[in-house]
Amino acid sequence: MWRFLTYITNNEDRSRHEEVFDAIFWIVETLALILGIWILLKKHVPEWIPFLVIEYCWAMDNLRHNRT
Repeated sequence: MWRFLTYITNNEDRSRHEEVFDAIFWIVETLALILGIWILLKKHVPEWIPFLVIEYCWAMDNLRHNRT
């Protein structure tokens, strides 16, 4: 599982961030996406789901590429 999390959150051989932070960030963002979709469906406003998915993709892209 740890190898999967470091792979999904990092596009380099070695993370410049703390790898634990990266894994926790991915888990929190993924749970927020799932919970957000569930809430939007329960509230009968599914038109906001694409914005939630776009935000998730943006966060994942930043996690993998903003390595300074």
